[in-house]
Amino acid sequence: MTSHEMAELWATHPSFDEETRSKAREILVNPREIASCFGTDLTFGTGGLRGLLGVGTNRMNAYTVARATQALSRYLLKNGGRNVAIAYDSRHCSQQFALVSAGVLAQNGITAHIYPRLMPTPMLSFAVRELGCDAGIVITASHNPAQYNGYKVYGPDGCQITEEAAGAIIDELEAVPHTGMAGLSPEEAQARGLLVEIPQQVCDDFVARTLACRIDPQVCAPLRVVYTPLHGTGLEPVRRVLAQMSGVQVIEVASQCRPDGDFPTCPKPNPELREALRLGLETAAAEKADLLIATDPDCDRVGVAVRDANGTYAVLTGNEVGLLLLEYVLRTRKALGNLPEHPVVVKTIVTSDLAFAIAKAYGAQVTEVLTGFKYIGETIGRLERAGEADRFVFGFEESCGYLAGTHVRDKDGVMACMLVTEMAQACAAHGTTLKAQLEALYARYGFMKNSLLNFDIPGAVPMDEMRRVMCSLREEPIDHLAGAKVTAVKDYAAGLDGLPPSDVLSYEAGGLKAIVRPSGTEPKVKVYLSARADDPAVAEALLDAMAEEINERILG
Repeated sequence: MTSHEMAELWATHPSFDEETRSKAREILVNPREIASCFGTDLTFGTGGLRGLLGVGTNRMNAYTVARATQALSRYLLKNGGRNVAIAYDSRHCSQQFALVSAGVLAQNGITAHIYPRLMPTPMLSFAVRELGCDAGIVITASHNPAQYNGYKVYGPDGCQITEEAAGAIIDELEAVPHTGMAGLSPEEAQARGLLVEIPQQVCDDFVARTLACRIDPQVCAPLRVVYTPLHGTGLEPVRRVLAQMSGVQVIEVASQCRPDGDFPTCPKPNPELREALRLGLETAAAEKADLLIATDPDCDRVGVAVRDANGTYAVLTGNEVGLLLLEYVLRTRKALGNLPEHPVVVKTIVTSDLAFAIAKAYGAQVTEVLTGFKYIGETIGRLERAGEADRFVFGFEESCGYLAGTHVRDKDGVMACMLVTEMAQACAAHGTTLKAQLEALYARYGFMKNSLLNFDIPGAVPMDEMRRVMCSLREEPIDHLAGAKVTAVKDYAAGLDGLPPSDVLSYEAGGLKAIVRPSGTEPKVKVYLSARADDPAVAEALLDAMAEEINERILG
């Protein structure tokens, strides 16, 4: 079926509601919009779906969500699955999409266990395992702008689904018609016992398990902390956890505490970006706070800013926070005598290699995985099956994701807020700051600077252009980084270093590295740069030189 024929189907078929049909008719008069909205199906991968809200097969709407859920239902029924946990965030249509998903599941005789109010992604991962569910769904577009939403699928292990499971669901999806699907209404699903609320006890148990992951519960130095959920889901659980930490005074950014899918005070609610932290930084300065922590809309990522000796605030990168937490966890657990004999640290391939030096100092093994926190969760699962779950001490990725427990199998912003706050308290107890601790870390293990280049890919079907960029780099590999000859090239397309196949290219030249990959959630090609040098200014200059070369190569 052509894109025009698909648009006509949506414009006329009675299974679509009148508002959808009307908007499809408007799209029919614009060839470019037809290609953009109906030129392809929204890609379903290991992260599920993510895309712009709107009408069409290439947009997030109730019909694409229902169709994906029908495919998931068929997959579950073939594999004996009967229970699914569901959570949703503060974005536009999130609650609607969650109930649509529940209705389709119920239509297939599958029980949907749904949180009665918005909850963070890590609490979905926890609920899947806590309730013994066969899968999980969370409706979120994480840190994307307001016009996006998404649909993440989790396996029974609490991790986002594997490539194998995603492939099987995609096979089922191809057999599901594009015409609108009608699941049971929430009322009918409840009446049949196929839609049930996740009890408050699960939320209470999540908080208790989070607090049990404190590294040193005896730390209690006075600390003033500003917290913002950036209009998302983090307020309730983060507030409950921090309230249990002695000596911590929490100041909330009031204007950002109300869930709001428009994200009116931070159009890009990504805590990696300084602009998203603007109100938090202003509040911290006014309150003379020691620490600012911010969680993204689904509360799996955490942004951090720290007050330094002269009273200004430094925004730390995800790599810097991860390295600080790694060293704190290893050092403190060793001092307390509860570091396992063969500790395991897990990081993604695009995360700072300085982790190797820190881990080595404490006799820890570093396991590298592909980009995506589900691979960290899968590593925990393998350790658990071997009876060695206690060996896992910390996992992190450069995009502000951290984990130091095993009850969640995804990055956990609630836990990260607790750990960063405890770490800052420990510094305060010794008369120092996180900024000073970071400088001491670099002095001990060497200085490494990291940066990320994002190349937005335009066009009606950006996936094609993203593939073209990667093919071009394979045909003519990058041969210099900051003028230094590349000495090692890695192509992960067929699988490498024991990792599954992935569309990733890596280039190294001495202490310089560039890793290129297409984003799995946005129309972007990402390039991760790192430079090791004795002098921070030299490392910064090397990053700038690499960025200039790669900009010229990719943008032409």
